[in-house]
Amino acid sequence: MSDTREQIREKQILLECRGVHVYVEDKEIVKGVDLQVRAGQKAALMGPNGSGKSTFAAALMGHPAYRVEGEITLCGEDLTGLAPDERARRGLFLGFQYPVAVPGVTVASFLRAALSARLGRDVPVREFREQLYAAFDMLGVPKDFAGRYLNDGFSGGEKKRLEIMQMLLLQPRVALLDETDSGLDIDALKVVSAGINRAADPQTGVLIVTHYQRILAYIQPDVVHVFMDGRIVRSGGASLALELEARGYDWLAEPVAASGSAAAKGNMS
Repeated sequence: MSDTREQIREKQILLECRGVHVYVEDKEIVKGVDLQVRAGQKAALMGPNGSGKSTFAAALMGHPAYRVEGEITLCGEDLTGLAPDERARRGLFLGFQYPVAVPGVTVASFLRAALSARLGRDVPVREFREQLYAAFDMLGVPKDFAGRYLNDGFSGGEKKRLEIMQMLLLQPRVALLDETDSGLDIDALKVVSAGINRAADPQTGVLIVTHYQRILAYIQPDVVHVFMDGRIVRSGGASLALELEARGYDWLAEPVAASGSAAAKGNMS
C-alpha cells in the first residue's frame, strides 16, 4: 500500500534545494528553484523541451559545465562544493538520458567498480555476481550482457535497462532519472518502470524528469512539479500529470510570462 500524502510529508527530507540558480557561462537556465524529495517519495518533474529540466538534474549531480548558486543538501549535508563522484558516494544517482558508450570496459567491471566505490569497500566477486544476476533476472537481461562493453552497440532499451540496473545495485538515497522513458517501446517501458518501482523503497527518493505522462502510468507519482522557463510553476498530485497530458503546457505559459514580466519590473524599480 502506498503512503498517503500526509505520511510522505512526515518522512525525512533526503534532497533539498533552496533558491537554486544554474548558469551556463553568463546565461541563467534555472531561475531559483525550491524543491524537496523525501524518503519513500516518487516525484515527477515535467515540462516542455528547453525548459531547463535536464540542466537542473545535471547541476544537482555536479556537472562541471554549470555554475550553481543556492543550496543543495543530501540528508542534511551540503553538496555544492562536492565533485560528482563524491555526490555519488554519498548516495545521489543520475540516470542519463543519453548514456555514453565506453568501449573496452565491460558492464560487469564497471558495475563492480561503481558498487565498491558506493559501499567504500571492495565487493568480492561472488557477492557481486549474486547481486548482478538478481538484477539481470528482474530486468529480463541475459547473463552474457555482463561481458559486453559498456553501452557499446546497445539499443536504446538496453542502455536504459543498464541505467536502472545501476540504480538497483547502488541503492542510492535519491535517484534522479533524466527522461529514462525516451526512446523506449511499450515493453521496455514496462520493464524499466518495474525496476524503478522496485528501487523506490521507503528509504529512497526518486525524481523522474519527463515530458510525458506515459511512464507515470506505471510509476504512480506522489507529487508532480511542472517546470517551465527554469522555474517550478505548479505542483500537485498524480492528477496534474493527466491534466498536462490532456491539455499540454500552453495553458500554464501565460502565468509564467506574467511572472517573468513582474520580476523584470521589480528589478528595474
